[in-house]
Amino acid sequence: MRLHPIVVISCGAAAMFAASAQAQDILSSGGQAWLRETLLTGRTDLRWPDFSDYTDHVAKFYALSGDSLWWVKGREPSAEARQMIALFERADEKGLSADDYDGGRWSARLAKLKPATSSPREADAAAFDLALTVCAMRYVSDLHIGKVNPNRLAFAFDAQSKKYDLPEFLRDHVVLADDVAAALSQVEPPYPGYRRTVQALRRYLRMVKQDDGEPLPPPASASKKTIASGDVYPGVPRLVHLLRLLGDLPADVNVQPDRAVYDGALVEAVRNFQRRHGREPNGRIDRETLADLNVPLAQRAQQMGLALERWRWLPADYQTPLIVVNIPEFRLRAYDEDFKVAIAMKVVVGNSYGHDTPVFHSTMTYVVFRPYWHVPRSIVQNELVPHLRKDPEYLSKGDFEITDGQESVVNPEVVTADILNELRGGRLFIRQRPGPANALGLIAFMFSNSYNVYMHDTPERELFANSRRDFSHGCIRLENAFDLAEWVLRGNPGWTPDRIRAALNDAATQQVDLVHPIPVGIVYATAVVSEDGVVHFFDDIYGHDAALQRALAKGYPYPQ
Repeated sequence: MRLHPIVVISCGAAAMFAASAQAQDILSSGGQAWLRETLLTGRTDLRWPDFSDYTDHVAKFYALSGDSLWWVKGREPSAEARQMIALFERADEKGLSADDYDGGRWSARLAKLKPATSSPREADAAAFDLALTVCAMRYVSDLHIGKVNPNRLAFAFDAQSKKYDLPEFLRDHVVLADDVAAALSQVEPPYPGYRRTVQALRRYLRMVKQDDGEPLPPPASASKKTIASGDVYPGVPRLVHLLRLLGDLPADVNVQPDRAVYDGALVEAVRNFQRRHGREPNGRIDRETLADLNVPLAQRAQQMGLALERWRWLPADYQTPLIVVNIPEFRLRAYDEDFKVAIAMKVVVGNSYGHDTPVFHSTMTYVVFRPYWHVPRSIVQNELVPHLRKDPEYLSKGDFEITDGQESVVNPEVVTADILNELRGGRLFIRQRPGPANALGLIAFMFSNSYNVYMHDTPERELFANSRRDFSHGCIRLENAFDLAEWVLRGNPGWTPDRIRAALNDAATQQVDLVHPIPVGIVYATAVVSEDGVVHFFDDIYGHDAALQRALAKGYPYPQ
């Protein structure tokens, strides 16, 4: 199944416009001169006045109209103009900002076009039309590919290749649309997870209006840092209100809001809350859980907005089956042909202190059973060479061997200073022999990328018991590598579970090329809405949310 926006091209759109051109307001020579001058300056009366990045698009758009205004008929806003304005004013529901499209300014502009005692001036009509054109182009582009170029934030997605020809798109699909909202819904990402996030965001925006944001107090005793079941806690009434609003405390569960004891159903509700926030669901309100509870709902809505921005960066034609790893969630999901989750598992990702797992997409092409681990040069220089200097037996203890550029083993009896210099200089290499103790475990899943990142098994099983799992040098360690191998190889004839187990137990290293290569997306979202509609939030472990917020705060024009 191929997912992509369904944009129906109307072959007769240009002819339809020509037939209706008589109804449009034609600019006078003075109006045309004003438009040309405004396009030269690239500035107009908007919340973000600089539209210099859109001047070519706007010029082409008005050239297509034959010197007519697009959104004004008889000095009145067209029905399509009013529908566009309504979308601008509800942009927050899509994770955008109504202010970016002059959400609070349109009523004044509309008033100028229909005064009670005089005819509207052409200048007001032209200014209205241009402002709406610029906002419409920004809105369509933002909704389709996002505001910020992901490459500027080190996200290796090519959102720019999805760009529309905005003048032709507006002419063919918007200015003559019976239902503008329906037409523009087609430009959004086609993924179920995106649609679920939009729906959840609307719920959170409603909840923001229902909650005063009062913070929960710390424990009553200054010496007590954690609130446990049975403790007296003055924040119980506030906690009951908040958890019921969020849905962690079901509406049909009776809890006395004026009680001061933290126990019973309220403890279970906190466990639900902790699960949704990637915490250990122990029901104890420690400093971390209290901080999570006190995050304003408006900030949670903003997190979802950042997630929607990143959804828009993804390729519009991802094919299924598909494998997605969400870094801050520490989770992998494999999707079937209907974009339903086929398997899911915990993962370990790159350490946040200098070993971030990169964000990119690629295609898995082969699997290696009992792989060698070719130790990256940075790890050789920074970690293995210091160990070898201190302990001459470190190679044999870790089942490592030294090789040359042709992968011929050149293990010396003694690791001399000359050998260490060759290793530091990248003229000799270290690899770890296959086996259960190998850092890659017994299976590696390979997909091309410039980061030398892949997914693999691991002997360090204890790490999956942690709620926060950023421990690797950048590669992705899998909780259930066998399950992923079984799913990945199901399209390869003969690769039954028994044959996979045999390959794991064989002494030889074996590469298996996939008959059907599988798209892989390594993504970063701190807000995720699962298939059952439950909203989950996670820590911004790499600071990517903070960086995106700073970029968005700069406003238009965004660098491309």
